[in-house]
Amino acid sequence: MGRIGLLVSDFSISFMWVWSGVLIKMYVYNNLGLGHEPTGEIIKSTLSIVNMFFFALLGKITNGGTYNPLTVFAAAISGDFTRFLFTVAARIPAQVIGSIAGVKLIIQLFPEIGLGPLLNVDIHRGALTEGLLTFAIVTISLGLARNIPGSFFMKTWISSVSKLTLHILGSDLTGGCMNPASVMGWAYARGAHVTKEHILVYWLAPIEATLLAVWTFRVLVPQLKEEKVDKKAKSE
Repeated sequence: MGRIGLLVSDFSISFMWVWSGVLIKMYVYNNLGLGHEPTGEIIKSTLSIVNMFFFALLGKITNGGTYNPLTVFAAAISGDFTRFLFTVAARIPAQVIGSIAGVKLIIQLFPEIGLGPLLNVDIHRGALTEGLLTFAIVTISLGLARNIPGSFFMKTWISSVSKLTLHILGSDLTGGCMNPASVMGWAYARGAHVTKEHILVYWLAPIEATLLAVWTFRVLVPQLKEEKVDKKAKSE
């Protein structure tokens, strides 16, 4: 039941995640009528951070349920082969299916909502953008898990602000997604999920960036620890 429950959590949370983003935009743009005014952007950013706190709490309640394949992929790289296989063959597909189901329902109920993030630059710049954004957020997440292991509020606050900042930086280029499952849901809805642009920019580049971030962190963090030990030894 543990693994089945985790798959159900991944599916449900991914479904809820794509809905949450749409509901926040509808509330700010349609209900409040603020459009892209500075006040509207501030309210949307505030709600986005609150939303990320909510999903972080959901992840804690479900013992690891999440909406982003890169989160579980980064953890799986450091685990054993069984965990890696379960992540790649079961958890990530559950997240993708949940996102697709969520987007399909959104489009059925609100056909005017749009078609999600779009690539506004060439494929190489797009892949580089998503890769750099992913490398940054994965590195930050690994650092928070290592340096602030017990502080839920502080860790979630730093992570949420970092994600929002990186999203804003990349929003005009690729959408600043850093979430292959969510992008897959929207791409599937418009029939663009098997295109070269989608696969390279929103899947291959983030996965390679995640691998690079995990390996870089493994190499650099032990060196930092060794330097601290050497400084203590010299001071003594």
